[in-house]
Amino acid sequence: MDETTTGARGAHESGAHGSRAADIRALDEASAIREAWPLVSQLRPHLDPEQLATQLLRQMAGGSFHAHVLYDDGVPRAYAGWRIHENLVYGRHMYVDDLVTDQTVRSRGYGKALLDWLKAEARRQGCARLQLDSGTFRKDAHAFYLREGLRIEAFHFGIALD
Repeated sequence: MDETTTGARGAHESGAHGSRAADIRALDEASAIREAWPLVSQLRPHLDPEQLATQLLRQMAGGSFHAHVLYDDGVPRAYAGWRIHENLVYGRHMYVDDLVTDQTVRSRGYGKALLDWLKAEARRQGCARLQLDSGTFRKDAHAFYLREGLRIEAFHFGIALD
């Protein structure tokens, strides 16, 4: 386990099957990434297991990107991909690229447990904020983020550069 998972085991999931301990682990090997693919593909369906493993390992090789999965009884239930950024508008902050809970077990506390872990990790890393973008069509995710105290603060604009 790398240092970003210190204290992850044993963190209690509120609402996830009672008070069972969350098992949050770094995805740092291709086999673990491929195992988590069915979960991650619910958010990123354009990637097959090999593409996902290749891309995540490449992003993590730079040292700034991290990927973690919350497991329940050895089954991947929630995934987060994140990085630490620093800029003029937010200062040092955690940016969450990806956050998804298995659609078959939503509203059981897994997403909240992983988001709570991300907030704690951001604080541990000296961040002042946690930021994320969410697709405009992800209404259930927006309701979850608002319930968890995140606020809509900006519009995100983009353009393909072909």
